[in-house]
Amino acid sequence: MAPAADREGYWGPPTSTLEWCEENYAVSYHIAEFWNTVSNLIFILPPIYGAIQTYKDGLEKRYLAAYLCLTAVGLGSWCFHMTLKYEMQLLDELPMIYSCCVFVYCLYECFKYKNTVNYPLLFLLITYSFVVSIV
Repeated sequence: MAPAADREGYWGPPTSTLEWCEENYAVSYHIAEFWNTVSNLIFILPPIYGAIQTYKDGLEKRYLAAYLCLTAVGLGSWCFHMTLKYEMQLLDELPMIYSCCVFVYCLYECFKYKNTVNYPLLFLLITYSFVVSIV
């Protein structure tokens, strides 16, 4: 739980179901948890660079998907820690679920036969993501 001395900030009072140990709006009036927000740059900038290089080098699409998933996790987490709003909390948590599903499929891709698609695994991962999103 956040310290009791939290300040009112640009985004108003937090509506998320959890808060971290950082004092809210202590560093900036516009960013609720400044250091948690800034620390997400490592999940945003290097994966963007990786996605660009993957595209330029013509690598398999699974690498591009993995980099873009990491970027989505970083952007969602950035938005959540910046605002501490419930909607942004979902934007933080759901991309983690989707990314893990993409990574599981990428792992399968390492051991598959050429030019095949594992439709049962795709169905299972998409169903899992959908159920988690609804719940």
